[in-house]
Amino acid sequence: MSNFDLPLILEPSALLKIHPSDELLIISVCQQPAFDMQHIPGAILIEPRELVGGVKPATGKLPTLEQLNSIFSRVGLRKDKHVIAYDDEGGGWAGRLIWTLDVLGHKNYSYLNGGIISWMKAGYSLESGHNNVNVSRHPETPYLGTIDRSVIADLNEVREQIKNPDSIVWDARAKEEYLGTKKTALRNGHIPGAVNLDWLDLMDRENDLRLLPLSELSKKVTALGITPDKKVITHCLSHHRSGLSYLVGKALDLSIRAYDGSWSEWGNHADTPIEC
Repeated sequence: MSNFDLPLILEPSALLKIHPSDELLIISVCQQPAFDMQHIPGAILIEPRELVGGVKPATGKLPTLEQLNSIFSRVGLRKDKHVIAYDDEGGGWAGRLIWTLDVLGHKNYSYLNGGIISWMKAGYSLESGHNNVNVSRHPETPYLGTIDRSVIADLNEVREQIKNPDSIVWDARAKEEYLGTKKTALRNGHIPGAVNLDWLDLMDRENDLRLLPLSELSKKVTALGITPDKKVITHCLSHHRSGLSYLVGKALDLSIRAYDGSWSEWGNHADTPIEC
């Protein structure tokens, strides 16, 4: 286990005080060209495509365990490493990484609030160039994880919860997708009973894409009936944007899991119930 006792939501100034450290594994989830242009010193890249299965129509489903073990062996994940997850877009992909770590049972992690944007705006140092594996600090080590399905919801489980008053679905898509006016699948609309809170409304675009204060986020979700006594399932189109709603759910101590099939599965299925 890591010796660090870090909060789930970590500010850049707090990371600066403890970085570098052999106990930290800083992972950037972004595209290779963006990573090569600038990243936090010592960070290792996991590209977004590596965190999804990529099989149509539900391209956002979890990759195979073999694929995940290969990815996390490459980056040098070990039980004693505290992962700092960040991205360049306000937390969607970083949240997806944190959900993936939960799936694998690795609980030592933090989200860098605002990601590379807030780090850069604070004037902290950056590296450039291809630095996918920092051999001196994070040598490749065999990683053999297992799948914990308690944080995953599949199509049948989502269907079963529709009439359950103790459950609620958090749809993190845009309003137009939720209402079905924007076409993203063969069938459009939303899961019956689902409530809509766009992932973009979780971040403060006036504060370098940090999350809104937790007190404000709590008010937003509570107003929609997303409360700690409910079993919450979150989704979007491919469980990318809902990576951020999953992260926020954890930060608010909600009982939350993710439907990784998301709308790309539900909306392309022949007989799933849909509301508009």
